[in-house]
Amino acid sequence: MEKKDNNRHIAIISYSFIIIFVGLIVYFTVFVMKDNSKMLNNPYNRTDDLLAERVIRGNIYTSDMEIIAETVVDNDGNETRSYPSDNMFAHVAGYYDKGKTGLEDAYNYYLINCNDNYVNQALNDIKGEKNQADSLVTTLDMSLQKCAYQALGNRKGAVVILDPETGAVLAMVSKPDFNPNNIESEWNKLISDKDNSPLLNRASAGLYPPGSTFKLVTLLAYMRSGNNYNKYKYECNGSFIYNGHKISCYNKKKHGKEDLKSAFASSCNCAFSDIGLSIDNQTFKDVCSSLYFNTSFPSEIASSKSSFKLSKKNSAAVMQTAIGQGKTLISPLHNAVLISACANGGYAVKPYIVSGIVNCNGKTVKRFEHPEKEQIIFENELPYINSCLKEVVENGTARALSGAEYKVYGKTGTAEYNSDGDSHAWFIGYADYGHKKLAVSIIVEDSGTGSDYAVPVAKKIFDTP
Repeated sequence: MEKKDNNRHIAIISYSFIIIFVGLIVYFTVFVMKDNSKMLNNPYNRTDDLLAERVIRGNIYTSDMEIIAETVVDNDGNETRSYPSDNMFAHVAGYYDKGKTGLEDAYNYYLINCNDNYVNQALNDIKGEKNQADSLVTTLDMSLQKCAYQALGNRKGAVVILDPETGAVLAMVSKPDFNPNNIESEWNKLISDKDNSPLLNRASAGLYPPGSTFKLVTLLAYMRSGNNYNKYKYECNGSFIYNGHKISCYNKKKHGKEDLKSAFASSCNCAFSDIGLSIDNQTFKDVCSSLYFNTSFPSEIASSKSSFKLSKKNSAAVMQTAIGQGKTLISPLHNAVLISACANGGYAVKPYIVSGIVNCNGKTVKRFEHPEKEQIIFENELPYINSCLKEVVENGTARALSGAEYKVYGKTGTAEYNSDGDSHAWFIGYADYGHKKLAVSIIVEDSGTGSDYAVPVAKKIFDTP
């Protein structure tokens, strides 16, 4: 009896060790295949320093294999991180000295790992030479990036260009900018410039009042609120007063008799204040939540969270919110995703900026799959919404984009940001070339109307392909 008990105890202990051993194997397998890059890319893990001592940091390329970032080695073996386009990719590529930002940070693990064949690596180790690390191939298009950068000129602001069907970021520009080649010598100047914040990537991390671009959201909420939107009528006299609170159209322009589509095209503040009051607050909040406000934004790119706040009984706040003022804030990247959904059958696709990893011989060692899409505008809603976006271009505030060989859909915005009436200029929209589409989100800070300042930027971009 005692022998049987001993055997049972031995069996229990043996099985326990087997279970623990199998568990460790599973853990290490998951680590090697999935989690190791996250751990090694953690800023508190110094393993990356050891890897960096054994390899030459990899390059960052555009989609057409133009170099965005590279490591130049001189005759004495000194390494310098170089950015051939100077300021043009500054925020999206990031910098390597003084810490890491942008792609240099997010994909650091891949830039210090080598997937050359083991024989070559071993020979280099024997010779005491560094191996060439892998490189990133991004979705960025050199011609579109250059066009967006030049079109924005010397003004503060941001431009995001997406492929609405795949979520690929084709261009991302933020100004004021900096030259990453001079980051160390200019560091103190850059971090002390609080007025311009040149290190901030406004395209993804900047938050702004959306102005009339938010009328796209108000329109969708109104359509879902149970109102018969096809029969909406309004007489605009240039101002609208409710409970002692007054809303005026731009320059107090009287738009006269309008339906919903013409009110959207002319960006009538009075009509949309009236519309906002007819939308149940919970419906408004639900729609905004479904469009990624007040929630983690679905993107592999570090971005700020857009916010939507609306008081239940404050009619003044409702009126302001409906026209894109109030306390609502949005990033240019988020606005690009919303307009992309209109171009993509109502589906939003998570933006991504790296398509793959190649080794020193140009062989692809990893591809990043396109993320899943999520329907945020329903099939029965999309035709009317797109007809409204088209009306803005044909007969509304973006008429400067009409008459081209391609079709354009969009919405302008003029977002006041202080009590003096100073404003940012917005345009969100997409061009349909038949074989492809381009979606843009543009903000020009402290300028004026979207028609005057953001639409011309869009025109130059849409004319580029």
